[in-house]
Amino acid sequence: MSVLWAKYNQLLDKQPILTKALTSLTGFTAGDILAQKFVNDDDQPYDVMRTVRLGTFGFLIHGTTGHYFYGFLDSKMPGTKPVTVATKVITDQVFWNPIFGCMFFGYLNLVEGKSFADYQNKLKADLKTAVMGSWAVWVPAHTINFAFVPPAQRLLYINSIQIGYNVFLSFLGNKKVEEPKLE
Repeated sequence: MSVLWAKYNQLLDKQPILTKALTSLTGFTAGDILAQKFVNDDDQPYDVMRTVRLGTFGFLIHGTTGHYFYGFLDSKMPGTKPVTVATKVITDQVFWNPIFGCMFFGYLNLVEGKSFADYQNKLKADLKTAVMGSWAVWVPAHTINFAFVPPAQRLLYINSIQIGYNVFLSFLGNKKVEEPKLE
């Protein structure tokens, strides 16, 4: 196990963006597999393309943007004093969380070939739920993250928790939106 950890850290040093993208690919793929196998009760067969969509979101969007966003936070707010940690958590949850939700739903909308109106309806239906669901998980998780996890390992830590959270995101991201009622 220590050899794997050493290799992972070596990859983080040599190719941080690729390593974090691959870590996020793994986390989002695992989360969707778990969601489809154990959470969804729609009696639908396993959807490989759904897993591919979630995994590619992790690889293309989550890993890369996470690298830059958390690097930015650390550069502007260095240290682990309680006020610094609280400021990072608030910044993450007030600003990054809704942006992340828009990117998540937007990516799925795009790769599923849906319209911009579908995207707007999805945001109206589920963004608030995603943001508020995030608070329950990520406020305590990021408090630990920003206080104790070395910056280079932050995305690995996030992805280890993200697997469970991705079950929720996968369910929410693939939930059908009811058509708005015309009055």
